[in-house]
Amino acid sequence: MRCVSLGAMANYVNMAVQNSPDAYRGASPLFLREPEIRRGVELLYFGYSHLYRGIDEGLAKQGLGRAHHRSLYFIARQPDIMVSELLRLLGITKQSLGRVLGDLTEQGLIETRPGREDRRQRLLRVTPAGAALEAELFEALRERLSVAYAQAGQGAVTGFWNVLEGLIPPEERQRIADLQRQG
Repeated sequence: MRCVSLGAMANYVNMAVQNSPDAYRGASPLFLREPEIRRGVELLYFGYSHLYRGIDEGLAKQGLGRAHHRSLYFIARQPDIMVSELLRLLGITKQSLGRVLGDLTEQGLIETRPGREDRRQRLLRVTPAGAALEAELFEALRERLSVAYAQAGQGAVTGFWNVLEGLIPPEERQRIADLQRQG
């Protein structure tokens, strides 16, 4: 029988409970009650706010905001995306998207091309400068999410994804699945 010294066990760190007085306490078996729902709403709000706060300053220096980032992100993920598809993906008005695309084009971050078969279509793609900015912004988000994922653990990340997917109407989930297939 092999003996393990207590000194070796003293170095073990459970990442799921590290940094947490009670922040990672388990959900109540009555998780559909108002206090648990409110906690979820508040965590979504503050988590999103802190995640994006890290890139807001970099965007603001360029005269850009979160709407610009969302557009740039999805244009980078789907080169030659049609304006109409980007509108559906973002769920914003044509006027709002027009302003955002104008700003991104003016700054040399995206370019517009006519469609291959239908010349009336407008296809969007990031320029090298746009790709560099999007990669820089994504890296800042990746760093923050990676830390949170590592602290929570694989099972919690899967549960988090399941909850977020449950918030998306079933008829829109295929769009998200298509993004995952594109890499």
